[in-house]
Amino acid sequence: MKSSRPIEPDFEFLLDFKDQQLIDLFKDLRTYILDLYPDCNELLYHTHALTAVFSISDKLSDAFCMLPIYTNHLNLGFNKGTLLKDPHKLLTGTGNLIRHIDVSKESDYRNPEVKALILEAITFAIKDMDKPTKSIAKTISKIKKKE
Repeated sequence: MKSSRPIEPDFEFLLDFKDQQLIDLFKDLRTYILDLYPDCNELLYHTHALTAVFSISDKLSDAFCMLPIYTNHLNLGFNKGTLLKDPHKLLTGTGNLIRHIDVSKESDYRNPEVKALILEAITFAIKDMDKPTKSIAKTISKIKKKE
């Protein structure tokens, strides 16, 4: 099933400045995540990276994964990656919580091990959430428009 949620226009404008291979990988991985959890909210940021964050609420603290797009690469990040079981040792990074998987081709994420990790992150985020949310399947842009 392909996700039909459109990419937010301001985000897409910035995304178009990236290399086409990164754009294609981002769009496919975004669809993959949205298909796994269609009710998630997508929080959009443009800081040191152009980033789509997937959350079970409208809060960053309830996020289960993210897709930061840098100049020359893309990651599949897990906001609470150090708290997840990672039997296949897929996650890298040295932060207190965040871990990631480097993405350079579809097979880096379209496999049973990564799918299981994403589903575990979703389950963890649901159990860890402070209070239920009313925001479901929304895109919330935090991108500051240049006037």
